[in-house]
Amino acid sequence: MTTKPEMNKIKNEGTSRSLSGTLQFVNNWGTILAILLLVIGFAILMPQTFLTGSNIVSILRSISIVTVIAIGLTVSLSVNGFDLSVGSSATLSSSLVVSLFVWYSMPTVPSILIAIAITLVVAAVNAFLIVKVKIPDLFATLATMFIFEGVAMTYTGGGSVSEGMPRLDGTPTKGQIPPLFDKLGETPWIILIMILAVLFVHIFLKHTKHGRYMYVIGGNREAAHLSGIPVNRYRTMAYVISTIFAAIGGILLASKIGSAQINAGAGFLMPAVAAAFIGSSFAGLGKPNAIGTFFGAVLVGVLENGLVMMSVPYYSLNIVKGLVLALALASTYYNRKGL
Repeated sequence: MTTKPEMNKIKNEGTSRSLSGTLQFVNNWGTILAILLLVIGFAILMPQTFLTGSNIVSILRSISIVTVIAIGLTVSLSVNGFDLSVGSSATLSSSLVVSLFVWYSMPTVPSILIAIAITLVVAAVNAFLIVKVKIPDLFATLATMFIFEGVAMTYTGGGSVSEGMPRLDGTPTKGQIPPLFDKLGETPWIILIMILAVLFVHIFLKHTKHGRYMYVIGGNREAAHLSGIPVNRYRTMAYVISTIFAAIGGILLASKIGSAQINAGAGFLMPAVAAAFIGSSFAGLGKPNAIGTFFGAVLVGVLENGLVMMSVPYYSLNIVKGLVLALALASTYYNRKGL
């Protein structure tokens, strides 16, 4: 016969399991739930404007560049790295591609390819410092963030680059930004590029041996080395991919605004980090993944769009973004420690 203390113990265990299951569900699907709650809340507050087709397209367009940059950051996180230089890489590629148009009158495709190729110097320096010199990823990419931010500003003379502006020595320029390049930053092309980037990295990480190797390295680098995986090669590859997507993000930014602005990519670093970390807990995967990163960017985009429509001052938005990132990190590391 079951005694009263035993009954209470069984009841408490059942309550504990129920609470644990609820918390696990919220952690696994918290991003989707948060998006739904925000959409419902903003739709109630602004029924005439928020859920319109044009505003939904506007949200997707606004997160396109952040998502592309965050997708590259996701690949670096998959090997347990962290690329803080993505903002500077975006700035550098943006400056390069516009200068090739305006200063040298080059066509669209060669300009884009040259800009990406030169920006890959960032990846080479990151890989050298991290893999060869063995500086921790965070510190190495923090250093390169400042270095290449300075390189980009030095290259442009500390100013913007746009049509009609003379070169640094005062020489007049006649180059123009091609109409084809302008289209990359317009709807629907910028959204399609974002979707293709997400799908590519999703397939790469989840359905290829290279992606699986990166996850193994991120989980236990020593075990990966002992199993014969070329750890250093894949860590280098991760930073190359991260820089490529950051460079593409910078090119899309240049196309969207029609010029290269001073340190334009810096503002995308924190939203990209937030999107990547929010996405790590998506669907209970507990690791960086492309689909989760996309929904992380959607969460940040919906939140920012709704607050702007409610006339919240732009200088207060970073407070909200910081809180969202803090909650994402808390959720991720809380579960990893099993507390």
